[in-house]
Amino acid sequence: MNSLIRFRAVEVHRFIASALLILAALLAVTVMARAQTRIKDVATVGGARDNQLIGYGLVAGLDGQGDSDKQFTQQTIANMARRFGIIIPATDITNKNVAIVMVTANIPPFTQQGTRLNVTVASLADAKSLQGGVLLQTPLVAGDGQVYAVAQGSVFLGGFDAGTGGAGGSSIQKNHTTSGVVTDGAIVEQEIPTCLFSKGVLEINLRQGDFTSAVRMANAINDQIGHIADAISPTTVQVFVPPDMRAPEKQMEFVARIENAEFVPDMPARIVINERTGTIVANANIQIAKVAVAFGNLTVAITNTQSVSQPNSFTGNGNTINSGNTGTFTNTNTNTGSGRINQGNADGAHTQVVDNTTTNVQEEKRAIVVFNDMPTVEDVAFALNSMGATPRELMSILQSIKDAGALNAELVLE
Repeated sequence: MNSLIRFRAVEVHRFIASALLILAALLAVTVMARAQTRIKDVATVGGARDNQLIGYGLVAGLDGQGDSDKQFTQQTIANMARRFGIIIPATDITNKNVAIVMVTANIPPFTQQGTRLNVTVASLADAKSLQGGVLLQTPLVAGDGQVYAVAQGSVFLGGFDAGTGGAGGSSIQKNHTTSGVVTDGAIVEQEIPTCLFSKGVLEINLRQGDFTSAVRMANAINDQIGHIADAISPTTVQVFVPPDMRAPEKQMEFVARIENAEFVPDMPARIVINERTGTIVANANIQIAKVAVAFGNLTVAITNTQSVSQPNSFTGNGNTINSGNTGTFTNTNTNTGSGRINQGNADGAHTQVVDNTTTNVQEEKRAIVVFNDMPTVEDVAFALNSMGATPRELMSILQSIKDAGALNAELVLE
């Protein structure tokens, strides 16, 4: 009998231990599944970056909405006409249907010849609108001065400008009409050289530098691919490419494996406040220590009213005082004037305009609120919402809590 009891006790202990292990494993898997992030989502491969292109060109066909400038626009038109063998003085050109513009675009890495890009067009002078305009062929250059693409096509504004405008007229405008987009308007004419493996090393750059994140990313690569990564700075992890993966046909496969390795990036506690829009954004790591907060509104209202003090009849000498800027003031001495005080005898009663100023001060009374330790962002949000404060009031409260040393987070003001 005792042996049976001991056997059952052992079985119960084994069952409990197994259940606890399974529960712990499930919790760990759940946490890891939520926290794991691919390297490609938070970092970029060194050397594989966009390049900016810019060009100077003309938009034609603006139906009288073009530049009124008589120097730059006319000279630009004359220069373009000269390319086609037409020599004409710049001063003889009418430019009301033409606008000079700047053309910009981004060219991604590994872009091949013939690839089309979207370009942005923006008026450079005083054109009223680019509506209905066509961008004429414009070379796009990079920072090295070389032409990598050529842009041309109809300008799409996403808005309109209509109406007569001016005094007595009306006009309607939707969105900005002096800038637009030429969809697939640029054709790549020259590839930009890209080098990923420099001396057998591939660099991975974090978009937001952090010591902990860089170390975790290097450890993730070492655990999931091989011991080939070292964190050399808060933003850069160097990956030493194995010799068998340096061949051109193996490079893309190796980079793809690196990009899809998963790790848990670290996030510093941070609260971002945008005072212009009244927006407050906080991440999950903020904490507030025990603190007491009291806030209230102070409103001061000043009202100014005017009243006329009129004396009884036959009590004065007929003098009149008017506080306005127009009108005629008369008295018994026949002195008249416009906008002045005309005074007869010094004695006697006068009609006067009296200013009455009233000042009203209202201060809202609220009790002091004590916040206990709040270790999670949910606790912080619940406590601040319970105060009934507006977003702009919360900005001042958070800044004061930070100054008091109770906010364990970085406060970023924009």
